[in-house]
Amino acid sequence: MIYLDNAATTRPSDGALVRAKHFLTDCFFNPSALYGGGAEAARFLTQARRFLVEQLADPAQYSLTFTSCGTEADNQAIFCAAKRGNAVTTQGEHSAVYESFRELKNRGVEPRFAPLNRDGNVDADALLEMVDDKTSLVSVIHVSNETGAVNDIAVLARRVKEKNPRAVFMSDGVQAFGKLAFRLTRDIDFYTVSAHKIGGLKGTGALVYRKCCTSIAPYLYGGGQENGLRSGTENVFGIACFYFAAQEKFSSLVSDGERLAAYRELLWSLLDKDLYVRLSPEDGSPYILTVSAPGTRGETMQRMLWDRGIVVGTGSACNSKKPHSRILEACGYTKNILNGVLRVSFCPAIAEEDVRETAHCMNEAARSFGG
Repeated sequence: MIYLDNAATTRPSDGALVRAKHFLTDCFFNPSALYGGGAEAARFLTQARRFLVEQLADPAQYSLTFTSCGTEADNQAIFCAAKRGNAVTTQGEHSAVYESFRELKNRGVEPRFAPLNRDGNVDADALLEMVDDKTSLVSVIHVSNETGAVNDIAVLARRVKEKNPRAVFMSDGVQAFGKLAFRLTRDIDFYTVSAHKIGGLKGTGALVYRKCCTSIAPYLYGGGQENGLRSGTENVFGIACFYFAAQEKFSSLVSDGERLAAYRELLWSLLDKDLYVRLSPEDGSPYILTVSAPGTRGETMQRMLWDRGIVVGTGSACNSKKPHSRILEACGYTKNILNGVLRVSFCPAIAEEDVRETAHCMNEAARSFGG
């Protein structure tokens, strides 16, 4: 099987699973327990927490709360920060952010949605126009899960704070963490990440937060775990897999990115331009290439490719029950384009021959609609 739907989820790392097994079979203790085993688990959580923060920011300035997923982290940040006035985001957000912003209206906060450019990143000037002195939160996705477009969140956060220093700035970093070289700036208050996008397990994520941010507050209440910010016994095994998978990812982040960018462009060069149009920008994430074969049905081609042993996506797996991508519609694409979308998302295990075979099968699948 050639697996190319890594933006939806990744195959868990064998190495991370082996290294984490100790916390499943031996050190299975509750980290809140006061005896030796609990203390060992608690020390490990501190070690994992510090490492994950260090990959993004100065641990003296930032910390993180472990969560069950990126969606929970997004929800915690949004509902902690958006308490008054209005909140600004983009039409290109993952559903975890987009639907949370829609819910804000029911809580007395006005949601505002900035338009997108053709490639899927936000219209920065339009976004800034929506920010005023009543804006409590601005949220901009770092890497589009639909097209791979990269938003310059450091610049956007600075411009937001220049206009309204009291506004909280957050970013969904799920498709960027472990894939792009990036450091959080002092203008970014919240950043969310997920384990299963980088070879960890489903069921583990984290909310990275600036320590001096006063908007951080508990989302789940109970025993006061995670420094009082996320009650519930920590998933130590899942966190261990996250930690060890992240170690692998960050050890080769730059070289993987360069190689996969070349594979992305190789795939595009091999696709028949009479059949396919490109939706992803050339300067986007090296991990995502989204294309469309107008006049076809993406879900039909997805099944055809599955039968050939190739797995690709048709867009965000979180929106798979909808006829078209909400985000690509916001980019201005017509129904003919939207019907034929395929999203190819890479991982470091992919080889050049896999890319060539995928291009061949994608061309054959699209040609089958012509006659």
